[in-house]
Amino acid sequence: MTKQRLVILGGGESGVGTALLGKAKGYEVFVSDKGKIKEKYKQVLIHNEIEWEDESHTESKILNADIVMKSPGIPDKVELIKQIRKKGISVVSEIEFASKFTEATIVGITGSNGKTTTATLTHHILKEALNVGLAGNIGDSFAKQVLEEDFKNYVLEISSFQLDDIIDFKPNIAVLLNITPDHLDRYDYKFENYIKSKFRIAMNQTKDDYLIYDADDEVIVEHLKNNPVQSTLLPFSLVKPIKNGAYLDNENIRLTINNNEIIMPTAKIKLEGNHNTKNAMAASTVAHLLKIRKQTIRESLENFQAVEHRLEEVLKINKVQYINDSKATNVNATYYALESMSAPTVWIVGGVDKGNNYEELFPFVNEKVKAIICLGVDNEKLMNTFGNMVDVIIETQYMQEAVKIAYKLSESGDSVLLSPACASFDLFENYEDRGRQFKDAVRNL
Repeated sequence: MTKQRLVILGGGESGVGTALLGKAKGYEVFVSDKGKIKEKYKQVLIHNEIEWEDESHTESKILNADIVMKSPGIPDKVELIKQIRKKGISVVSEIEFASKFTEATIVGITGSNGKTTTATLTHHILKEALNVGLAGNIGDSFAKQVLEEDFKNYVLEISSFQLDDIIDFKPNIAVLLNITPDHLDRYDYKFENYIKSKFRIAMNQTKDDYLIYDADDEVIVEHLKNNPVQSTLLPFSLVKPIKNGAYLDNENIRLTINNNEIIMPTAKIKLEGNHNTKNAMAASTVAHLLKIRKQTIRESLENFQAVEHRLEEVLKINKVQYINDSKATNVNATYYALESMSAPTVWIVGGVDKGNNYEELFPFVNEKVKAIICLGVDNEKLMNTFGNMVDVIIETQYMQEAVKIAYKLSESGDSVLLSPACASFDLFENYEDRGRQFKDAVRNL
C-alpha cells in the first residue's frame, strides 16, 4: 500500500509538530516554508529524516499531496492555496490533523480576547487533578504532544485561523469568550465572516458536548439566536442571573451545573478586572464540568499568576508604574487595558493596523491618557485619530526611544502602558519580542 503524502506549509511550531506526528503515523512527509525555518526546527527535521525546504515552495512537491496542513498564518487568498484547493486536496489545520490521533477529552477555547489567560488558567486548575496538556496557539504544538505525551485531556487555545481549516474537529467542551472586530483584513473586512469563523468551534458538536459562552456579548447572543447549535449551552454573565452556568451575585461568582452549585468570592481571585472575572467564570465552568473539587477550583483561582505580556507590571521607577500589555494586538484588548488604568497614563500604541476602529477608546483616552507615543512604521491613522485628544503625541520607530520618551513625559504617580492595539510585524518578530524589548528598555532606564 502506498503511503499517503502529507505536505506541511510552514516550518514553525505547529508545522514541525505535525511533521513528527505524520511521520510516526506512516505518512510520507514534506515540509515547505516560504520564509526561513528557524535553526532549532531545522535540526529537528534533519534529525528525524523529514524532507524539507525553506525560502521557496516547489509546486511539484506540493500539488501531489493527499493532505495539506497549512500554518494558520497563510491566508486562503494565496495563489498556491487556491491551486491546492482546486485540485481537491484536503487542507487542514494542525488541530484537525492531530485530533484524529487522540481519544482525549478536548477543551477548545476561542474568542477575540482573553484566550491565552483563560486557557492557561483552565489548565492551571485542571492539572491539580487531571492528566492534561496545554496546546494550540500556546506552548508545544498539539500534534507533538499527541505524539509524545498522549495526555488524557487537552486545553487548546484556538484562533479563528485554525478554525477556518477544521473539517471534523470537535471539542467536548468549547469556550467562546467574546467576539469583537479583529483580523478583518483576513475576512474581506466583513465582521459577519469573522463571527462565523469563531462559531466553527461548535459546528461539529452534539447535545453531549458543551458550549460555554459570554451571555453579555450581544454578537454571540444574536448569532446563537439566528444560528442555533446542537451543544448544551452554559452561559456566563456579569449582569444577569443564569440558571445553568455562571453569574455574578453581589461580589460572588455563582456557578451552577445540573443543580450542583459552587460559590466563589471575586475578591480572592488573583486576576483583576471585569474581563478577568469572566475568564475565571469560563475556566471554572470547564473545571466544574470535569468534576474538579470545588476547593481545588477556589484555591487555583487564588494562586494563579497572570500571563506574560498581558497587563504585566514590569517595574516602578520614580513612582511611575511601567506596564507591558504587548499581547493587546487589537482595539478591544487595549480597551480592557485602558479601562483598568487608575492613574494618568502615557500610552504607547501602534504597529500593523488590521482595519481598526478606535472609537470605543475615546472616552478612556480623554479621561486617562496624558500623552501618546506612536510606535510603528506608519502612524498616520493614529496621529489623525488621537492628535486632538491629548496635549502630547509623538511618533518613533524604536522601542528604546519610545520608553525614553515615556520616562521624560511621566511624573510621580503616573503609569506608562504599552498596549499597542495592533499587530507587531512591522518592527518586531511577534508580540512577545515587542513585550520583551519593552521590558529590557524599562530595565535599562
